[in-house]
Formats: sequence, C-alpha cells, structure tokens
Amino acid sequence: MSSDPTSVADARRRVTELIRQARICMLTTIGVDGRMVSRPMGLQEAEFDGDLWFFAYADSPKVRQIRVNPEVNVAFSDQRHDAWVSVSGTAQESYDRAKAEQLWNPLLKTWFPDGLDTPGLTLIKVHANSAEYWDSPGGAVVNLLGFAKAAVTGRPPKAGENHEVSY
Repeated sequence: MSSDPTSVADARRRVTELIRQARICMLTTIGVDGRMVSRPMGLQEAEFDGDLWFFAYADSPKVRQIRVNPEVNVAFSDQRHDAWVSVSGTAQESYDRAKAEQLWNPLLKTWFPDGLDTPGLTLIKVHANSAEYWDSPGGAVVNLLGFAKAAVTGRPPKAGENHEVSY
C-alpha cells in the first residue's frame, strides 16, 4: 500500500467501516502463563479514531491479563460482507463515568444488570498500533466463481483488498 496521506486516510476509513459493520469481535489477551486467550466482545463505539472501547468487570480474567501484559489483538469477522479486520494494540483499564455514559447501550443490562451502577463495572480501552484488513467486496458468489475459475485455470483467484494501516 502506498504511504501517501490519501491512501492512508482511505485505508483508515475502510477499517472504520468494516469494524462498524462487524461490531462483534474476538479480543485476544496474553495470560500470565504466556498463552493467548480469545473471547467474544461487543464493540461499544462504532466511530473508530484509533481507540476501541469495551465494558467489562474489573475482576475478570481479561482485565487481570491486561494489567500484566497490555498487548492485545482485536479481530473482527463480517461474513455477510466477506471482510475481516485485525487490530493490534495496547489495552488499559480506563473507567471514566462520563465516557461510560457516552458509550452505554441499554442492551448491556443483560451482562451488567445494574447498568452504570453495576459493582465492578469498568471500561477497557484498546489503542490501536496497527490494523490490517481483508475485504472481498464482490461477495460470496463472486468469490466462489473466482475459486472455480482458479481450479480450472490453475491461477490463484483475486482475493480482494488487503491493506495494513499504522496508527
């Protein structure tokens, strides 16, 4: 990918669009024993400015792991649009009542029954260092046709777009 400002800005915009469409991700932390642990999380802020926000319990394993090793990965998969995003970054527990109010969604009461007053409620902020996305805008049928053509011709199919972005 070229490093000119327009290309970087376009790639960042595309990352934002793909994240907004997917909304659910896998947050990967590093356990105290060194193994990687992934779990599904719901993204709380769709406008991606380099930071991703999640609600969690302060005493949860993921928050304890972040306190020990803040390096994380957040992976999004949007099968409806044949797109994937991987965000590498640094996480921190960052509870701020005003930010929590801004991010709160009533559906979160399923996990946090007392809303913003749930004991132990905290926020995880992931600051992106880099992101990479794979985007196949043609959809599943076009991709299947591409794979069929590749099988016949022996040439790899067009895989769509793949870009890396630094933050």
